[in-house]
This record gives sequence, C-alpha cells and structure tokens, in this order.
Amino acid sequence: MRASRLLLTFFAVLCAAGSLASELPSATAAKIDEMAVKALLDSATPSVSIALVQGGKIAYEKAYGKARLDPPANASTGMRYSIGSVSKQFLAGTVLLLVQDGKLSLDDPVSRFLPELTRANEVTIRQLLSHTSGYQDYYPQDFVPLFMQKPVTPDGILEQWARKPLDFDPGTRWQYSNTNYVVAGRIVERVSGEAYFAFLTKRILQPIGITSAIDLAGQTLGPPDASGYTRFAWGPARPVPPEARGWLYAAGELAMTAHDLALWDISLIEHKLLKPASTDLMTTPVRLRNGTPTDYALGIGVSNDQGHPKWSHGGAVSGFVSSNTVWPDQGAAVVVFANEDGSRAPGAITGQLAPLLLAEAEDPQAQSALEQARQILDGLRSGKIDRGLLSPNAAAYFTSQVLTDAAASLKTLGPVESFKQTSVEQRGGMTYRHFEVKFKNKTLHLNTLLLPDGKLEQYLVQ
Repeated sequence: MRASRLLLTFFAVLCAAGSLASELPSATAAKIDEMAVKALLDSATPSVSIALVQGGKIAYEKAYGKARLDPPANASTGMRYSIGSVSKQFLAGTVLLLVQDGKLSLDDPVSRFLPELTRANEVTIRQLLSHTSGYQDYYPQDFVPLFMQKPVTPDGILEQWARKPLDFDPGTRWQYSNTNYVVAGRIVERVSGEAYFAFLTKRILQPIGITSAIDLAGQTLGPPDASGYTRFAWGPARPVPPEARGWLYAAGELAMTAHDLALWDISLIEHKLLKPASTDLMTTPVRLRNGTPTDYALGIGVSNDQGHPKWSHGGAVSGFVSSNTVWPDQGAAVVVFANEDGSRAPGAITGQLAPLLLAEAEDPQAQSALEQARQILDGLRSGKIDRGLLSPNAAAYFTSQVLTDAAASLKTLGPVESFKQTSVEQRGGMTYRHFEVKFKNKTLHLNTLLLPDGKLEQYLVQ
C-alpha cells in the first residue's frame, strides 16, 4: 500500500508538471498519462514533452517531470528541447525546395558545388541525404568526445572527414553518417546564397508557423528551456555540457518545442510546402547500386506499421533524445522529447501510443470495445456471461458446458498481464475485432463479431 501511495503521488506530481491541450477522449488522455509516467519511472528520465497529431491537427500536448533539477523546474509544453538528428528532415526539405525551384537536382554530383571533397564527382546529393555516399561519420560517439569541446566550422568538419578516403564506394552500402548532412548543408548555402538557418527559417519555419526553433550554433538553450542530463548506469542524473559551437550544424542543430515539430509533421502530411512529388522523393526508400532496398529515404526512415506507411526518425545529442513518427495515411504523428542521454522513454512512449492512435483513427469504438471484451473475459473466469450483450446465436453458443470450461481453464492462468486489440475489419455486415490476451505463461486470442444493433454475434477465445 505504501508503494502504491508513493506511485500515485508521483503520478500526480508528474501530471501537474505539464500544461495540457487535448482533443482526445478523456480515457485516451488518461492512458497517455499512464504511459508517460511509467516510461519516466522505468527509465529515470527527468522529463518528457509530448505532442500528438490526429486527423491532421494537434490533438494533445503535455509535458511531464522536471525540465531542470537544480534549481528544480517543472517541464512545460512551451519549453524547447534539442531535437538532434530529427533536424535532418528539415535539411532534406530545404534541398527539395531547391529542387522545386529548379536550382539543383538530387542526382547532381557533389563536385558541382564542393569539388575539393573526396570523389566528389562520384557522390550525388541523393546519396548524401540517404547515407549511401561513403563519407565517414564524424560523430559516431554517444557522448561528447574531447575534440568536440572546442568550436568548429562546417568547413573544418569537411576538411577532416570529407577529404579522407571513403568508407565504401558510393551507392554500394548504407551507413549512417552525420558528415553527409554537413556536406549537404554547405551545398544549400552555396546554392541559396544564404546561411543555412536563415534559408531554413525563410522557406520552412516561418511559412508553417514554427516560432520556437533556434540554431544551437548561434543560440544556446537557457532557463526557459529544458536542461540536458546524463547518467552512468543507475547513477544520479548529472548536468552535461552541449557540443561546442558548430559541431551539430545541419546534421542536428535545431531545438524547438514538441508543438512546433508537430506543425512540421502536419505540413508533410498535407503537402503545405513540399509538392506531392517532392514528398514522394523524400519518403521513398533508396536502393543500393545492386538493387538491394534500404529502409531509409531522404532524412527519414520508412517502414510499415500495422499496414500503414510510417515515416520516422530519432535524434540524440548531448543531454537530449527525440523521436518523431508520422503515419501519413491516418493524418497522425507522435512527437516525444526527453532531456537525458540515452533515454529509452521516447521510443517506449511512441511504441505504446502507435496502436492506440491507429486504432482510434480506424475504429472510433476501439476503446469501448476493448473495455467490454475485458469485462466479459473477467466474467467468464467465474463461469458467467451477460446474455443481454449477446445475439441469439452467441447466446446459444454459450452453453453451460462452455461456461464451465471457460471458468476452469481461465482461472488457472493467473492475472491478465496485457489485453489489446490487434486488428479490426468489416466482415459479413459486422465489425470483426481481434484481441491478444497475455498471461504470465500463456497467450490467448479473442475474436468478436459485433452486429449493427450493438449485440455480439461472436465472442470466441482460442
């Protein structure tokens, strides 16, 4: 009981820490609170900031925990976090705008703009943005090494890393490399005639209403923002200094609120800046020279999630981790920021939110159907069922023998550890739902058929 009271107290404190704007059902919002609080407890992350897009608009935003530990300050949705490599999407966007302007092509060789770089006549802009160029990564470490504690210029990075031999022949392998985006950033500057962040602000940030974004090369996070932390194993969270000026550049230099990153996601979904053809280029995975597919496009990872296309990317810089995921066909997105090195909280929260958001988009009755299915299962563990919920066919199916077998078998499995809907479809004029029920040592599958009048034609546990 004491542990439960402590958990409830911690839950109340964390929820009170954030400001809330929600167009989600209260039950969904409560589930998100539970997910966020559990993720913070499990990972010991000081704070997270979340923004959700549903139906092409921001439906929920909230921050949890402590944005700063000493002196303590609660996290709020108005605070900026470093977004790290999620910045790469914005650079890809600026390149594609220049393609739309007719000022360059994705298949232009790097030598057209930066002829001094290694094998620049063989490497294309497309290969830079898709990490298939062969340029060696200048920042593979998950901490800030000594050399990054002194300022650098983009050309200084290129001098040391983009003029050495390639790690592989262009187009023959996929290997993540921040160096690619420094090269691409310098190309944007040469073509546009402007500093990269100035061009980004004029062509992307201002048109879609992003007002919080800063370039960490020119402005640091301050008291109104989240502070970054690190820890070793389960040691205490310690303040951690950021990379020195210049090291992040176009590969990861942006900081902003979760709200504003969600605006970028909406712009991609609705083609507000990039034409549909440009968005297709940005989100079509590249293939290697031999035809082998990759799961990376231009500044963004591409995969499939429960039958829906998914665009995603994470970011990690000193003291911060970010996750940005978009399901374009559902008009949905999840943005999660955390202020601790290596935090698993953004990934954990996104992973739990995905099926919840997708189910809501496809099946508005998903939550009520899940609750009903679980209540019926609880009754079956005692050999009982409410026949008022059943059609005549289903009522006839649940004989006394079926109820006896249900009680005898389900009681032995112990408490339910997870109960989730895995799919929904229409079949035979009815709504056909599939659920997965996990116990400690067993997993059962439940299928239901719901008639238009709300009666269950089937409740089958297998």
